[in-house]
Amino acid sequence: MAHPYHHALSSVKKWGGTVDCYLALHSWFDASKEITADFRHRALRHHAEGIFMAETIFGQTLTLSTGRIIPTRWVGEQHVKEDLGFIPSFADWVKAIRPEPWMGRAERIEALVDPHLASPVVEVT
Repeated sequence: MAHPYHHALSSVKKWGGTVDCYLALHSWFDASKEITADFRHRALRHHAEGIFMAETIFGQTLTLSTGRIIPTRWVGEQHVKEDLGFIPSFADWVKAIRPEPWMGRAERIEALVDPHLASPVVEVT
């Protein structure tokens, strides 16, 4: 797996600036390695929605040390394409997850918590 530093070097080659211009963004994409240190970490951010999420966090553009302004999305797309070869949707990742029984709650809680669905309370005098 590529290190965020190497993704940042690739960004420098494409758009200029320095590694520090890109390192935070590339590190954010790979921060999910804290959860699982293999390729499965990519399911959390390496998809189209993850790229748009990066825009929300880092802003729509990055201003490089050279003064050049580039779309944050370009850098996110570069990162995901370098790791996966294309930009999947989150649905592409979900399709690859094998459902397990514990993933779906078997007990319905609506009648326990919604006063409009619960049985009426009868007062005893």
